[in-house]
Amino acid sequence: MEQQPQEPQRSRSLTVTTTSSSFTANFSSTSSTLAYDREFLKTLPGLLMVAEIVLGLLVWTLIAGTEYFLYPVFGWVMFVAVFYLILTVFFLIIYMTMTYTRIPQVPWTTVGLCFNGSAFILYLIAAIVDASAVTNELNRHNYNSWAASSFFAFVVAFCYAGNAYFSFISWRSRSVQ
Repeated sequence: MEQQPQEPQRSRSLTVTTTSSSFTANFSSTSSTLAYDREFLKTLPGLLMVAEIVLGLLVWTLIAGTEYFLYPVFGWVMFVAVFYLILTVFFLIIYMTMTYTRIPQVPWTTVGLCFNGSAFILYLIAAIVDASAVTNELNRHNYNSWAASSFFAFVVAFCYAGNAYFSFISWRSRSVQ
């Protein structure tokens, strides 16, 4: 058998093209450590947020310690209290860790205004419904807890109104620029 001369192998060159979107480019340019804003809790919106959490927890526990499930009115108040308690803790973490600076695509001033405005409206409705449902004849054993939850629901509603005002001021100054 005759051997044919082998041709030297050519090295192949590979061309790799990569692209990146501006969305991922924004995330890759940030550092990986979380910032912590200690001064936020010293501001009036920060103090109001802590008050919303503490007083919302109080509304929730005052109703949860009773036989609220027998009365749909108090189920609504429980829903509002727990829903906004969870969301307020979420927003507090966002503001404390300065996450809002890492995600500039989200219009945080508008989100804060919508959140605080809706919390004020729904908490005010829940407080009115709670206060109107509290009677001594309904359930004498739970009367004091329900009356106290009604009072604190009004206080929480006005805390959210205060934060809605500060959110509006912040939103308005952003929209002017």
